[in-house]
Amino acid sequence: MLAGLRGTRRIEHKEEVPITDHLEELRNRIIISILALGVGFALCFWQHELILEFLNRPLPANLPQPMVLGVAEPFTISLKVAFAGAVVLTIPVLIYQLYAYIMPAFDPDHDRRTWPYLAGASSLFFAGLAFGYFLVLPPALGFLVGYDSELYNRQIDAGSYYGFVVQILIACGVIFQLPSGVFVLTTVGLMRASWMRKHRRYAIFVLAIVAASLPGGDVISMMIIFVALLALYEASIFVAVFVERTKGRITEEEAGSPVEDV
Repeated sequence: MLAGLRGTRRIEHKEEVPITDHLEELRNRIIISILALGVGFALCFWQHELILEFLNRPLPANLPQPMVLGVAEPFTISLKVAFAGAVVLTIPVLIYQLYAYIMPAFDPDHDRRTWPYLAGASSLFFAGLAFGYFLVLPPALGFLVGYDSELYNRQIDAGSYYGFVVQILIACGVIFQLPSGVFVLTTVGLMRASWMRKHRRYAIFVLAIVAASLPGGDVISMMIIFVALLALYEASIFVAVFVERTKGRITEEEAGSPVEDV
């Protein structure tokens, strides 16, 4: 089976093949992704204590370590955290497998853009994790832990805490993929830079809803996420302009002239 996976053939642009070849490629890429996740899971479970210590650092210094009540809870928490860590470790592999399967159907020059895209998308995901860990988690935890603190004997449930932290980090990693998503949509012709400029005010409204719906709950973290989303949206416009220029869909005048909001 491994020999067959090494020989996974990517179907090229406009190549006519039976549906079975598409399904075989999809199967192989899913298996490769699962194997990568398995290796990442083994590594993260081996070092799960370091991961838990890392996730505990954003907690206020005056609070004790997160507590568990169930007999099996430490083990199940380790499994969940190890799986989340495996997703983070293998994100370049997962992005590549998805990109390599989809893009040949739309872009004849996908080979030239594969590795720059993979490097950019992976870097943005890790930048999103750092953004969530250093800029979003501290104010969110400070607000939530300190809220009505004089009314409660504050104890942190380990399962809820690690689930909350992982949700924020993964969510920040995903929202930082906005420029990557715009790159793909512009490449396949489903997005235009002029459309993004024209509908900027509606995008701002949607981004505000996204920022408010993410885990956190305090105004400061929501504003930090909202500002980051705005910056990513503006960066995505430049990405769309770059792709359109590369593919000859946009003129220099159109690229340089702003479109008024409506």
